[in-house]
Amino acid sequence: MKRIFLAVLLGFALGVTGCGGGGGDTADSGAAAPAAPTEAPAKEAPAAPAKETPAAPAKEAPAAPAEEAPAPVAEKTAPADDGTVKIGILHSLSGTMAISETSLRDVVLMAAEEINAAGGVLGKKIVAEVVDPASNWPLFAEKAKELILEKKVAVTFGCWTSVSRKSCLPVFEEYNQLLFYPVQYEGEEQSLNVFYTAASPNQQLVPAAEYMMSEAGGKCTKFYLLGTDYVFPRTANKVLKAFLKAKGVPDENVKEEYTPFHHQDYQTIIGKVKEFAAGGGACILSTINGDSNVPFYKEFANQGLTSADCPIMAFSVAEDELRAMDVPPLVGHLAAWNYFQSIDSPSNAKFVQSFKAYCANNKLPGGTQRVTDDPIEAAYFGVYVWKAAVEKAGSFDVDKVRQAVYGLKFDAPGGKKEMHPNNQHTLKPVYIGEILKDGQFKIVYQSEGLVSPDSYSSYLHPDGNVPAPTGGPKKK
Repeated sequence: MKRIFLAVLLGFALGVTGCGGGGGDTADSGAAAPAAPTEAPAKEAPAAPAKETPAAPAKEAPAAPAEEAPAPVAEKTAPADDGTVKIGILHSLSGTMAISETSLRDVVLMAAEEINAAGGVLGKKIVAEVVDPASNWPLFAEKAKELILEKKVAVTFGCWTSVSRKSCLPVFEEYNQLLFYPVQYEGEEQSLNVFYTAASPNQQLVPAAEYMMSEAGGKCTKFYLLGTDYVFPRTANKVLKAFLKAKGVPDENVKEEYTPFHHQDYQTIIGKVKEFAAGGGACILSTINGDSNVPFYKEFANQGLTSADCPIMAFSVAEDELRAMDVPPLVGHLAAWNYFQSIDSPSNAKFVQSFKAYCANNKLPGGTQRVTDDPIEAAYFGVYVWKAAVEKAGSFDVDKVRQAVYGLKFDAPGGKKEMHPNNQHTLKPVYIGEILKDGQFKIVYQSEGLVSPDSYSSYLHPDGNVPAPTGGPKKK
C-alpha cells in the first residue's frame, strides 16, 4: 500500500462566499489567503496523508493496460481518530484514461495539502484515500463502494468519462454520498449526489460550434463529428446535430463517426476527412477521448492536412494531453474549455507555479514541466467548494453539505465562478483557444461574463420538459 506525502505549503487558495448577502466578501482572485480567511496559515502543518488502494485485476478492461503513474510517498500515517476526515479520489491511474486522470489525482492531493496547512476542515486534517479503477468502467462502481463502505470517506472526487460516472452513480445515490465530477460532459443528467464542476453542453459544445460558423472561426459550413464510442460523444453529437440543424446546416454537410477506446489506426478515417474537406469550409468537432488522441492528430498531420485545410475543434484535448503529442503539426487547431493555463491573472500564475512545485517536490513525472488545464482546475476548486460548504454547514453531514453548496461564489484560478442555486452545476466563463507550438493555447474567444449551465440542452428539450433530479436524501 502506497502512502502519499503532501510535502509543501502552497500559497494559493480559493475565496468562497455564499450567494446573496451576509456571507462575507469574495476574496480577490490574486489573493494568497486560504479559503476560510479567519484561519491563520499554519507554519509546518502536518501533510495530508493519503492511502492508495491498488486496483483489482480488471477483466475485459476497455483499454490496453498502462504502467500506473507513481504517487508521492507518505512519511507516516495520519491517526485514525476524530482529528481527521477522509476524502476519496476515484481516478484511473492506469489504462487508456491515465493520460488524463492522473493529473486530477495529483491536484486534489495538492488542494488537500493546502487545506491541511491552513488548519484543515472544521479543525480536522484531510486524509486522502486513493483508488485506481484502471480505466475499467464496472470497476468504478466497485471502487466507489469500497471508498464509501470500507474507507468511510466523507466525499469523493473523481471520474473522467461519462461511462465511468454513470457506472458509479447508482452507488452514490444508493448510499446518499457526494461525488464532485470535474470534467465537461454531455448533460442529460442531474443527480442530487453529484456536483458537476465542469461544463454542460451550452458551456462548451454550442459556443464552439457557433465560433466555427463565425467569421473568426472560418465560416465553416461542413462539420465532421468524430468521437470515441461511448455516452459523452454520442449524446454531445446529438446536441451538436440539433444545434446545426437549427442553424440551417443541411444533413449532407454533417458526418458522424465513432471509434472504440484506445483506437490507434486513423488512416482510413483521416482519408474520409480529407475527401470531406476537399471543397473547403469543413471542420472537425472532436470528442475523441484518452490516448487515442495521439495517433489521431499524428495521422491527420501525416496525410498532409493542417488547421488551414480543416481545423479541429477538440472537446477533450487540453494542455495535459498535448504533453504526450508532437505539437508543432497541431498549431492552429482549437479547443473549447472554461479555463486555459494561459489566462493572465495573478491567481492563475500562482496556481500554475504551485502545481509545478508540488509535482517537482513530490518527484512526480514531469516535475516543473507539468501543466494545468480545465479539468485540473475544476478538480482543484471542487475540493475548496466542498470545504467551504462543510464550514458553512458546520458539519460533514451529506445533506447539510449539499444544501450549503448551492449558490456559493468563489474565485478560482481561472476567475470568478458560482455554484448554481438549484441544478448541481457551475456558472463559468467560456474560452476558445488556439494551439501554439509550445503546447499552450492562445485565447481567441471569451464569453461575456459567466454562462449559466443548462444540464438538459434546450436543443434536445425545446419544450423545457425535463426529468426531475435523481438521488438525494433517503426517506426515513
